[in-house]
Order: sequence, then C-alpha cells, then structure tokens
Amino acid sequence: MKNNKKQLSEEQAKELLSTLKNRFEKNMARHKGLEWSKIQAKLEAGPEKLWVLDEMEITGGEPDVVGYDEKSDAYIFFDCSAETPKDRRSLCYDRAAWESRKANKPEGTAMDRAAEMGIELLTEAEYQELQTLGKFDLKTSSWLKTGADVRKLGGAIFGDRRFDRVFIYHNGADSYYAARGFRGSIRV
Repeated sequence: MKNNKKQLSEEQAKELLSTLKNRFEKNMARHKGLEWSKIQAKLEAGPEKLWVLDEMEITGGEPDVVGYDEKSDAYIFFDCSAETPKDRRSLCYDRAAWESRKANKPEGTAMDRAAEMGIELLTEAEYQELQTLGKFDLKTSSWLKTGADVRKLGGAIFGDRRFDRVFIYHNGADSYYAARGFRGSIRV
C-alpha cells in the first residue's frame, strides 16, 4: 500500500520499473533511439515521478516513453493504453463545469483527477503525436487540454480515432460519458 508521501515502497518501485521496461521493449517504435538504462536512471533519481507513473498504471493508462526533450533533459511519458484509461472515465472536464451541473453530477472531473495524479492532460498536438505511434481510442474518446477561449464559452475538446482518422471535437465541458476519459503526460 502507498504511503501519504507519494512514494512507492522499494518492492512497488521495482515492480513498476519492470512493467515499464517490458512495455518499453515491446513498443520500440514509440521511442526510437532511446535507451532504457538512461530512462531507468532518471526514474530511480525521482521517486515522486515513479509514484505518478504508478498512478497512471493503476488507473489503466499503460504509460510509456514517447520522446526526449533535450532542452529540459526530460523523458516524456504518455498514457498509451489502446482505449482511454478505464478508471478515468465518466468525468466532466473541470471543476467549473462540474459545479454548473444542476443534476446528475459525475464523480469528478478530468482536470481535478489529473492534478491529483500529478499529470497534465494531453494537448491537441500531443494527442495527434500519440496517434502517429499507433491506433488509440477506437471505441472511446479522451478529453484534451482546452484553451481558455473555448472554456470561457462553456466548451471543451476531446479526441478519438474513427474510420482510420483522428478527430478532434467539442462538447459542453459539463458533459460526461462512460466511454470518455482522459489521457495524460509526465516529464521525467
């Protein structure tokens, strides 16, 4: 069991590192030119990041390395589950949208849950990038980080893949569906 300091036990960290390494090795096309040993060293140096990745894992996100940012010397992880993470669905977009609902409020919001987990919702550009690495959200959809201009008008954006094409849509931010969740990212 996790403690309140947002750190994994030694055993949990070892198990998560093994899971991440296996996923990394099975999906080399997602991270061409990157070496697991360097990624593992970064992970071991940042136990708080391991806790975040574990949160992504236990909620169904299947996090994997999708890139490296030389400027910040950080490896980028995205949720790479085939469908939007199963334990992050049926949420409206953010707290303002949740509070505006008069009835049938969902259990929470995508933005609040992401913040609790320590991740950022994928942006539209990141979602498009993810879709170049495989075929994701064939039956589900994922809320995406939405600009203030759209939020001010009550909306939020989400994406999915249908007909072998990636679509970005809009919806009322207070809406929620059993097949819509959110994907996140973290830099390590």
